[in-house]
Amino acid sequence: MFVDEAVIHVKAGDGGNGCVSFRREKYVPKGGPDGGDGGNGGSVVLVADQNKNTLLDFAGKHHWRAPRGEAGMGKKMYGVGGEDMVIQVPPGTLVYDTDKDILIADLDAPEKRVVVARGGKGGRGNFHFKSSTNQTPRYAEPGTEGEERNLRLELKLIADIGLVGMPNAGKSTLLRAISSARPKVADYPFTTLEPQLGIVELVGDRRMVVADIPGLIEGAQHGAGLGHAFLRHIERTKIIVHLLDLFPPDGSDPADNYRKIRNELEAFSPELAKKREIIAANKMDLAVDNDALEKLKKDLTGKEIFPISGVSRQGVEPLLETLWTILREMKRDENSPQGSVTWSRHG
Repeated sequence: MFVDEAVIHVKAGDGGNGCVSFRREKYVPKGGPDGGDGGNGGSVVLVADQNKNTLLDFAGKHHWRAPRGEAGMGKKMYGVGGEDMVIQVPPGTLVYDTDKDILIADLDAPEKRVVVARGGKGGRGNFHFKSSTNQTPRYAEPGTEGEERNLRLELKLIADIGLVGMPNAGKSTLLRAISSARPKVADYPFTTLEPQLGIVELVGDRRMVVADIPGLIEGAQHGAGLGHAFLRHIERTKIIVHLLDLFPPDGSDPADNYRKIRNELEAFSPELAKKREIIAANKMDLAVDNDALEKLKKDLTGKEIFPISGVSRQGVEPLLETLWTILREMKRDENSPQGSVTWSRHG
């Protein structure tokens, strides 16, 4: 089950109270204050774990509470501090404070962590309050309360390439052909109900991560079909591969289908619509000539179009090599001093 949103309440541990105590020893006529400090409360920490790819762990658990610190004891003994509560989330998780409506952290890399609620401090024992004028202090500090927050977790998958297109355009078939991922494939619409990730292995130890997004239809922005809630998962991608069915079973025009999906992308996010895009004209294995392909190229003049077949792998290798070349250039540009300028040129 794929879960990409969760609302939780976190509470850090309270600090332990300081202790009021006086030394009592045999043959020691005057014992002084020896109350120890309370322990600090545990904090709540979120950590990106690369072995997780969904927020399913939060579906049935809303409250997360770290242990409190123990109270101080006599003989200047400190109370035991509460252990931090470490919560694993998938890389790509955005952490929002729902009460303040602010973004706390973007855990966009494995092992990245953020303290979302700090534990309370332990109170000082009466040992700290002795003085020449108050040699028997009978008070100690209480521990402070740990922070608590209402959080909203939102997952955006981290992938190099995002596949978009109409239902049954062949996105899942292509992902199966280029990676070891095994998304469901069937001859009816909306077989993909949740995003799927696949790792593409190329010659020379080269890798790309590809995300397959559930099919879009016209009106997705208003809730038609599966809506466009899953589009957030390609907001982090560098390239969009727009898969077009050259021979739609409903007799629709591939170029019109392209424009409809583009409108949905722009309605969801203008920034997403500006990403580098490559068009893959799929199901070339059904073509008896190049008429359909030539018509598409004419209707979409100036667009990069790769004729492919996810079933027979026709044209798939040139597509993958082109994607790798573009990714390499983008990563090089990001690491250059002029990275921001070069990035805008690619969109």
